[in-house]
Formats: sequence, C-alpha cells, structure tokens
Amino acid sequence: MRDNCREPTVPRILRAALLLRAEGASLLAMSVLLYWINGTSWILFALLFLAPDLSLLGYVVGPRVGAAYNAFHTYPRPAILAAIKLLGGSTLAVGAALIWLAHIGMDRTLGFGLR
Repeated sequence: MRDNCREPTVPRILRAALLLRAEGASLLAMSVLLYWINGTSWILFALLFLAPDLSLLGYVVGPRVGAAYNAFHTYPRPAILAAIKLLGGSTLAVGAALIWLAHIGMDRTLGFGLR
C-alpha cells in the first residue's frame, strides 16, 4: 500500500555503472587523441598500455602489497605526471602519462573498477 514511498526509478542512461563506462570511454578517447597530437611512438604505446596491470602481481605477495593496484588505476598520479612534464617540455613523459590514462579509461569502459 505504500507505493508512493518507493525510490524513484532511475532511467537506464543515468545509472552509475553506465556513467562510469561512458566516463572511461571519454578518457580513453581523449588520451589517445592527445597521444596522437603529442607525436610519441605508437610502439611505445603498445608496449606500455598494459603496464599498469603489472601491479596485480602484488597480490601474489599479499593484499597489502596488492593494494598498489589501486594506486596505479586512479587518475591523480598520471594527471600530475602529465602536468609537470608538460610544463617541463618532456614529450616522452607526457606520452607515458597519456598511455597510463588511456589504460585507466579502457579499464573503466570495460567495467573494471578498483580492487
């Protein structure tokens, strides 16, 4: 009888999981575009794209070390690296930061979150 007390239905397009995937796709696309504009080697991109996932090996040691995975899969570190190196004029380091951001974007697009 208390139907009017139910939570309102959220439209599918506004659900958090879908918004996080859209955010990830945006980050991936923007990072790849900026990488292309930066003019860094695509071979380097291919070599480093999955590098942040090496942090998963920390879980072999234990959960405390494995928690480093989260540090390598959040935006602040690569964003700070990109900003500092952009101001310093290091195209290679900016490229590495963009690869890192693209990786995080790909993970979010596929629905992978923090551990």
